[in-house]
Amino acid sequence: MAEVTFLTQAAPVDEYGRALYAVARSVVRAMLDQIGKDDLTDLGCDRDKVTMRQLSKLARLDRDKGMRGDGLEWAIHEAVVGGEPRVTQHISEVLSRVSRHIAADNPTSLMFGHERAKYLGFTDAVIQQAGEEAVLLPGRRGHPYAFGPWVALAALGKQAESALAERIQQIWKTDLFLSDGQHVKYVAATVKSDWHALESGRGLRIGIVPEAPDLQPGVKYQNGLWLVSLPDPNGFMGLFNEGYMAVAGAVCTLGKHERPPYYTKPSAKAQRVQEQIEKYPTATVVDIVAALDEAAQQNLVEVDHQLVSVAAPPWLHIMERDTSVIAPRPRFEKLD
Repeated sequence: MAEVTFLTQAAPVDEYGRALYAVARSVVRAMLDQIGKDDLTDLGCDRDKVTMRQLSKLARLDRDKGMRGDGLEWAIHEAVVGGEPRVTQHISEVLSRVSRHIAADNPTSLMFGHERAKYLGFTDAVIQQAGEEAVLLPGRRGHPYAFGPWVALAALGKQAESALAERIQQIWKTDLFLSDGQHVKYVAATVKSDWHALESGRGLRIGIVPEAPDLQPGVKYQNGLWLVSLPDPNGFMGLFNEGYMAVAGAVCTLGKHERPPYYTKPSAKAQRVQEQIEKYPTATVVDIVAALDEAAQQNLVEVDHQLVSVAAPPWLHIMERDTSVIAPRPRFEKLD
């Protein structure tokens, strides 16, 4: 049996410092999520034992352009869950455009991404959280699809297309399933850090991207997708970029990578986040994330634990270490 934790936030993150910590947490969590089995084998430890210094040495932010996109995906998901108005106001608007059957006042998000389906109990947890009555809304017309069976197929990735119904053959490209506070009707959304990289497909309804010189902020319909363009720098994207640069700066220091150009230096407040992460190189990434949770005052989050019955993959077995490392417990100071 595996314990899966679902988070529901009781109040929005409304202070910039708290929101900055929350974004930094999302970026760090995305980096941990991206570590592959080969990397864990080389490190000789399970994912929850990876230290911040180990993660930093593995990171190649200058070459891995997808890392920013993964961090953005986590940050948007957690911003929706946390009721962050810089994001939820735009998600509410696009949901109201997508379907008149969705009450879009309190949007919710389920993280998907078929790459994660190989993780312990992930697909089961997503289906269980959606609920037995959940359905997918693949288009403006036609009957919806039962959520569970089709999502389980989509978790197989591109190879699932032949088994999926014609109207949802590309739903495996989904990053987030968005819904309203009633958690019944879901629509598939894809997240990209560059809107030119967006791909529409059967079953996909929403694309979430940053503002760009050739894409104004707001909601519009284009190329088969309802686009949500998040404002930059005065909206959520400015906040995300600050959090991403803070984490990237700490990773460069701890991993001994070449420093980025001076003009990418984050604000003084983001530099304080960076400096605090750098103080805990031997702390596990899980503890860093927990400390960032605490700094973002995530005691506002309500936690629901559920048990999911699954078989553990080989990398989940913790390997013995020759020496035990005792690291200080990370603690971050308030920024506001």
